[in-house]
Amino acid sequence: MPRERKSSGRMASKGFPNPIDLHVGKKLQLRRTLLGMSQERLGNLIGLTFQQIQKYESGANRVSSSRLFDIARVLDIGIPYFFEGMTAETEEQSPGHLQGAVPIAIEEDKDPMARRETLELVRAYYQIKSPKVRKHLVDLARSLGKNK
Repeated sequence: MPRERKSSGRMASKGFPNPIDLHVGKKLQLRRTLLGMSQERLGNLIGLTFQQIQKYESGANRVSSSRLFDIARVLDIGIPYFFEGMTAETEEQSPGHLQGAVPIAIEEDKDPMARRETLELVRAYYQIKSPKVRKHLVDLARSLGKNK
């Protein structure tokens, strides 16, 4: 009698990417957009086509660890960034968890870097040419944050 094969977590038979791959792709897209970098530029910097970057961002293709390393270096971000803000429901879709091998982690607060308002604020900040004005803006934001 043949052994029943356990799911790899890819969900290929259902035609959908794994939610973790989708999360990583969205974080990649967010960071790339935050930096004002095109898919073509990112692809050129790591030796890929913009179509491959599109596939990573959509979750259609998984990002290998070596590619994730290159992407993180080009985008000037740590590897953990790509997994921050993941919901417990998404974490439960890891291949290890689906096979019963990995315990569920407790969901942490949502990543503020994933919010659109943060993206807009950072973009506006970097459009300010004067370092002195940028420093004043940071000081103002800190003082406003203390006056909750």
